[in-house]
Amino acid sequence: MPQDSLEAAPSPRKRARAGAPRRATIPQILNAAEWTFGTRGLKGTRLEDIAKVCDIPKANILYYFGSKEELYNATLTRLLDVWLTDADTWLSPERDPLEGLRGYIEAKIVFSRTRPEGSRLFAQELLSGGLMVQDFLKGELRAHVARHVAIFLDWQARGIMAPIDPTHFLFLLWSGTQAYADMQVQYEAVLDRAPLTDADYETGIATIMTLVGPLFRPLAPDVSAEGGKPGQRKTP
Repeated sequence: MPQDSLEAAPSPRKRARAGAPRRATIPQILNAAEWTFGTRGLKGTRLEDIAKVCDIPKANILYYFGSKEELYNATLTRLLDVWLTDADTWLSPERDPLEGLRGYIEAKIVFSRTRPEGSRLFAQELLSGGLMVQDFLKGELRAHVARHVAIFLDWQARGIMAPIDPTHFLFLLWSGTQAYADMQVQYEAVLDRAPLTDADYETGIATIMTLVGPLFRPLAPDVSAEGGKPGQRKTP
């Protein structure tokens, strides 16, 4: 993975001041909200706190979002959209399974490094009962998992993925990658350095791939020259 893809994102305050100060934009507000909610939680956050982080008046936030709860829901929605898009991009029938698996793990680790507060925000919401995301969990997320379970089952039927439970395999990928955000303080304490380095994240990716990579086999080359149908691929 290119080193620059693992560079830590600037703080919301620095990002806000890099543009026109005190001009309210939705991305500014959502960046600040993700950082603040992820750091302090829903109950511990005031709109004044978010306004201070992104350096805009509280009234500007209320112009776009009618309440703290509305802003919280919008922040969660944006966060979850990124996660679903990453999985749909990499874990797809059009990709070689090993290529897709590595790309997905890398994307998840990059997110955990550059937007750890976002990951912690979602974890806090689940730990508090997930009331704000129940519709998402039972609707969109369940359908999302079903789509990828179908892909995994197809790979298993073709002999390019080991016959393990595909749903629990996704659980493993989620927990193994998001832990680099949710458990960041613990990892820094054990490794005796803060923040974690490029090498730490690269080692995390390599370790996860070492564990789950052997479950997959790459697609064989096109066999049309050997008498097969054009574009047909054979499995080992």
